[in-house]
Amino acid sequence: MKTYEKTSLIACTLEELFRFHLDLNNLKAITPKDTKVTLIGELFTPKEGDILKLKTVKNFIPIMWEVQIEKVQEPHLLVDLALKSPFKYWKHSHIFTQKSNGLCELKDVVHYEAPFGFIGSLFDFFIVHELAKMFAYRHEVTQKILGGRG
Repeated sequence: MKTYEKTSLIACTLEELFRFHLDLNNLKAITPKDTKVTLIGELFTPKEGDILKLKTVKNFIPIMWEVQIEKVQEPHLLVDLALKSPFKYWKHSHIFTQKSNGLCELKDVVHYEAPFGFIGSLFDFFIVHELAKMFAYRHEVTQKILGGRG
């Protein structure tokens, strides 16, 4: 099992950061421009046990995701677990911590396992590269949106 982490300081309140992540309309805003994301189904507000269905398209390749909300601890934690994804295993924790001077720490922790066993593990460098690009973009846009509210 591999772990990827990205941490940033965001100029906002803890409640703003948590609510921002609960509003799935923001998922489209923080998704890199080379990826299209579509929510499947009704309006969705994450609650423990609920399942979110979405489709991503990158490089003309559509991928269906089913993600179960595993844990919601307002305003500090949101954890989702992929039931269906391109990964053998994918668990994503969004961790929110109040810091000083009006800043909050946004920490994304992803535990993942590539599909196809040893063969899939040979592509880990590519997976890490893509995760780094995606989360750098997400954190940058989150900072611009929330940090610009002050």
